[in-house]
Amino acid sequence: MNDSMQPLRRIQAGVLDVAYHESGPAGAAPVFLMHGFPYDIHSYEAVAPILAGAGCRVIVPYLRGYGPTRFLAAATPRSGEQAALGADLLALMDALQVPRAVLAGYDWGGRAACVVAALWPERCSGLVSFNSYNIQNIARAMEPDTPANEHRLWYQYYFHSERGRAGLQQDRRGITRLLWQLWSPTWAFDDATFERSAAAFDNPDFVAVVIQSYRHRFGLAAGDPAYAGIERRLAAQPAIGVPTISFDGADDGVRPPAAAAAHAHRFSGARSHRLVPGVGHNMPQEAPRVFADAVLELVAASTPDLSSRA
Repeated sequence: MNDSMQPLRRIQAGVLDVAYHESGPAGAAPVFLMHGFPYDIHSYEAVAPILAGAGCRVIVPYLRGYGPTRFLAAATPRSGEQAALGADLLALMDALQVPRAVLAGYDWGGRAACVVAALWPERCSGLVSFNSYNIQNIARAMEPDTPANEHRLWYQYYFHSERGRAGLQQDRRGITRLLWQLWSPTWAFDDATFERSAAAFDNPDFVAVVIQSYRHRFGLAAGDPAYAGIERRLAAQPAIGVPTISFDGADDGVRPPAAAAAHAHRFSGARSHRLVPGVGHNMPQEAPRVFADAVLELVAASTPDLSSRA
C-alpha cells in the first residue's frame, strides 16, 4: 500500500531527533501540522497534499514519544507536559530555520501550537486550533466537572494509576483503538487506517510520555525542571493574540462543543470559531478539506502573493 506520508526526514531539534514529513516548495510559506494523542502524522495524509498543492511548505512532525522520533539522551525526562510540547515545536522551527509560520493542530499538537502562539507570537503568523484555547489550567485541574464530562475523561483517571500504566503497556492498540471509536463515533475508519497510525505507538517512550502527560496536567507528577519557566508562564493563562481559526467537532466524544464566547476572553486578536457537523475529535482526518481550507485562509492573510505561486 502506498503511504503518502513517506519518506521521512530527520533533524536534531532541542532534546529530540525529530522524524517529520515535508512536502511543497522549500521556499514557500511554512505550515506546521501537529498531531494529537493517540494519533500520528497520518492524521494529515489528506491535508498535507492540499496545502502543498496550494504552494505551502508543509511540515508534519512526530511528537515526542511517537513513531521514529527519539530522545537524544537517556537522562532526559520522558515528559509529555504542555511546556515540553511547545518547546519541542519551537526547537523544530529553530532547527529548520523557520522564523514564522502558520501553526495548526488538535489535541496534544494543538496544545503545542497554542503554547507557541501565546508565548512566542512573533513566531506564529496564524493559528488553527481544534477545541479552541488548548492551554491547560493545571491550578484548577482537580476541580470536579459535570458528571457527563467526568465520564468522558475516564482514560485520564485510568492513567493516573499504575494499573493504567500497565494496561497501556500491555495493550496499546486495544486502548487507543477504543479511544478512536469513542472520540469519533461517526468516523468509519478501517483496520488499515488505524494500523498506519498505531505503528507510531510502538515507540519505546510512548507509554512513559503518555502517562507523565496525563498525571502532570492534574498536578500528580512533577514536570521536567528544564520547562519550569515555561510552565510558570502558562499558569497565567496567557491570551493568544495571533489571527486564529478555532474549531469544535459536533460529534467530539471527549471535548464537547463550546460556543465561541466560552473561550473568547483567551483570544486578544482576531478569531473565528466554527462548529463542524459530523466530525469527532480527529478533525484533520475526518474533514481534511475543511481543515486545509482554514489553514490556507490564514496563510493567504499572512502571505498575499500565495496565489501567484500555487
